[in-house]
Amino acid sequence: MGSKNKLKRFKENETFANVIQPNREEVIAGKFPLRGSWARDFFKNEHPIVLELGCGKGEYTVNLAQRNSCKNFIGVDIKGARFWRGAKTALEVGITNAAFLRTQIELIDMFFAPNEVSEIWITFPDPQIKYKRTKHRLTNEEFLERYKRILSPQGVIHLKTDSEYLHGYTLGLLHGLGQEVLYANHHIYRNEGAPAEVLAIQTTYEKQYLSQGKPITYICFRLK
Repeated sequence: MGSKNKLKRFKENETFANVIQPNREEVIAGKFPLRGSWARDFFKNEHPIVLELGCGKGEYTVNLAQRNSCKNFIGVDIKGARFWRGAKTALEVGITNAAFLRTQIELIDMFFAPNEVSEIWITFPDPQIKYKRTKHRLTNEEFLERYKRILSPQGVIHLKTDSEYLHGYTLGLLHGLGQEVLYANHHIYRNEGAPAEVLAIQTTYEKQYLSQGKPITYICFRLK
């Protein structure tokens, strides 16, 4: 994407009512105003909050919101030029239960209060295979602790990925930590039993992986 296109999208994001781009210093100082009141103050309802972390173009956020009008969905990514597409689509088709938050996922527990989130989706994240990059792996123990701080007691996390490495790593970590794995499938389009929204919603990347014959994996788990 050219720099002119990026700048144009950044400017458009500033005009979108469904895009939140907070000041980092304000957040670190604990002054983010929506923390603990997303449903009431932003969505103007009391519906559960669902996050998509590393949302990319926001395809899962938008599609989940269309399928579940009784929940509020927030796509989270640091790359605003990417989620511009999802934010624009949501506005164009009148989806009022989807929003996009531009921030680093490392700060996620500064944006949401304890028990404020009911579900987290992690769709096709970078598996961060190199040892020096493991601290950025979105299912490592440190990130799981962050998610635990904001999830409700019955809250669940969904991991959908083309990386068999990340699938195996995450399953092993969850079992080692004594966490509750609700469902795991190493090839959702070959083995039966995956939830409908896992099969029905396909991102651009997923379609590419499927065309290459890659298996798509899925885990649903709860943190104790």
